[in-house]
Amino acid sequence: MASTADPDFVRIVEVAPRDGLQNHAHAFSTEAKIAFVDALSRSGLPMIEAASFVNPKAVPLMADAVEVMNGIERAPGVRYLALVPNEKGFDRALACGTNSIALFASASETFSQRNINCTIAESLDRFAPVLDRARADGLWVRGYISMAFICPFEGVISPVQTARLASDLLTLGCDEICLADTIGTAGVKTVESVLDATLATIPAGRLALHMHDTYGNAVDNIDIGYDAGIRVFDSAAGGLGGCPFAPGAAGNLATERLILHLDHRSIPHGVDMQQVRLAAEQLLATSAS
Repeated sequence: MASTADPDFVRIVEVAPRDGLQNHAHAFSTEAKIAFVDALSRSGLPMIEAASFVNPKAVPLMADAVEVMNGIERAPGVRYLALVPNEKGFDRALACGTNSIALFASASETFSQRNINCTIAESLDRFAPVLDRARADGLWVRGYISMAFICPFEGVISPVQTARLASDLLTLGCDEICLADTIGTAGVKTVESVLDATLATIPAGRLALHMHDTYGNAVDNIDIGYDAGIRVFDSAAGGLGGCPFAPGAAGNLATERLILHLDHRSIPHGVDMQQVRLAAEQLLATSAS
């Protein structure tokens, strides 16, 4: 088995319990969500995005975040990530023992307004006290950049704009920056342009990619990231997910597809695909019961 110290080793970040379920047609029970996370924990995944502490009125399918985070069995060596939009969300996450959080910014001014009701600059001001507290409490922090490549409202995003925002998040104290192709329309040339700009100031070891598979481009784009030195990639068991605030955002890259692709390239990752598949099947079976 390959070691995580292997420079070729890929860390797969499983986002289905949060990004995959927040916009699902079926409202899964809290018990089903907990069982889903626990099943994924047995697959060898090193990080699972488990919950979102946003306003329940905005994303009602994430209203039970506290119960989920309190109910899961936290496996040794697995990082359980929770999305927090502000200090109020941070307080809720901290109260249930969360030790890793994620913040969401956007490289698109229009989407920032529609998603979190503020400008990009205002979002950074909002995140600053959260990051100060996270550092003081020893929490690990991931900064997401949605619409890092293309926006449904603004079109192609300037690579310099994405790179500048990534640098700002790193300066504020994020441990990792994840660039998201939120609507899955970026081609390899667009991804190359954004990575060229971003890697000019941020080491590849501090970056991750979250590629939606709306038009089947995800693994090609991941190849571009991998060949540029990035070793962290997001995916969702069963291909669950999409952003409820972005038109056309359906289609997270399936973890199973990512694993098959990595295996095809003989890239080590340490995740049991059959266990991931079983976790997704068991969850979806509850929607039919």
